[in-house]
Amino acid sequence: MRKVENVILKGNICYSQDSKNLIIEENSFLVCEDGKSAGVFREIPEKYCDFEVRDYGECLIVPGCVDLHLHAPQFAFRGFAMDLELLEWLDTVTFPEEARFSDLEYANRAYQMFADTMKKSATTRAVIFGTIHTEATICLMDWMEATGLKTYVGKVNMDQNCPEMLRESSGKSVEATKRWISRVEGAYQNVKPILTPRFIPSCSGQLLEGIADLQRQYHLPVQSHLSENPNEISWVHELYPDTQCYGEAYEKYGLFGENGNTVMAHCIYSDEKELELMKKRGVWIAHCPQSNMNLSSGIAPVRTYLERGMKIGLGTDMAAGFSESIFRAMGEAVQMSKMRWRLVDQSQPPLKLEEAFFLGTKGGGSFFGKVGSFEKGYEMDAIVLNDAKLPYPHALSVRQRLERMIYLSDDRHIQAKYVCGSQIF
Repeated sequence: MRKVENVILKGNICYSQDSKNLIIEENSFLVCEDGKSAGVFREIPEKYCDFEVRDYGECLIVPGCVDLHLHAPQFAFRGFAMDLELLEWLDTVTFPEEARFSDLEYANRAYQMFADTMKKSATTRAVIFGTIHTEATICLMDWMEATGLKTYVGKVNMDQNCPEMLRESSGKSVEATKRWISRVEGAYQNVKPILTPRFIPSCSGQLLEGIADLQRQYHLPVQSHLSENPNEISWVHELYPDTQCYGEAYEKYGLFGENGNTVMAHCIYSDEKELELMKKRGVWIAHCPQSNMNLSSGIAPVRTYLERGMKIGLGTDMAAGFSESIFRAMGEAVQMSKMRWRLVDQSQPPLKLEEAFFLGTKGGGSFFGKVGSFEKGYEMDAIVLNDAKLPYPHALSVRQRLERMIYLSDDRHIQAKYVCGSQIF
């Protein structure tokens, strides 16, 4: 167990107040007290004078990044089959790879690699898919616990429209999930379970009813996919002709925010009915721009979601997204919004840097509570970025340096990382 420290970080501090306002405090002090931010100050208040000061000089200090959607078992094949669309990609590479995780020795090797990479990244919080395999999912939870990152990890549920090697009967899937919850709930300091029906086509009504019963019993959050691909949406309509939108298929079983926090990945083609339902139920949207490009899925209307005050953050969706970097996802969210503005709807202006930064920090962080900002009372997750090896011929403002780090940064530029006040490295 890492020690939660009372510490002060000095540097150029940047954080979101909301999606429009990026707060920049140059050469200032971020005070961490009992794992939470006590605020950002130009001078150290007298009551904190006994705290250790860690002076990071001209480095940028920003909130830890939040990844609302990624698949840990897919880490091994990131960068493969990026010329396929969603459903073909699942059948060709995803399902065969996930079947390998019935072998616990293989799962252990793969998840150690995944966990090591996530620890070095800018991500401090993540919402993660495992596979259907209970022992492998517990192995993943063990490795993620050791990183010190705060994560939700889910055992996947599927009982139809998937390979036999990844199919459980609805009854077996629910019982296995129930046993898994009993084994892992409260067993970790950093990792929590999350219910994970893969998506509507792979889950029968009986299975979804069982998962909903588990949610009511254990009060767990839910993660899944929504309105990612036109063919997928048509498929859902065939399976549920009595519903008016994809989201209603989840809503039918109480799995759309009614009984607990819910995060849905993608939401590219959500119509007015679905938007109203997401807003009503407080569903979080995980915008995954790199994945949406790679699988030719489409361009999500992120501007619409922000203007309507909906809950939204970013996801890497590894391995449909080939990078674990939420900084990269921020830049790609801006790029995708430009394409939507140019090609789809010129009434919707592209995202600004401030909005993309908000999505990758405070926007997604809200799924975990008061996370993703340095405002007083927020859990103190922080990344120290050293851009000294990215020279420029004249002086840059802190905002310019932050923008450049978002587009160019990788783990070589992360000098230190904190989660809830505990230093990870």
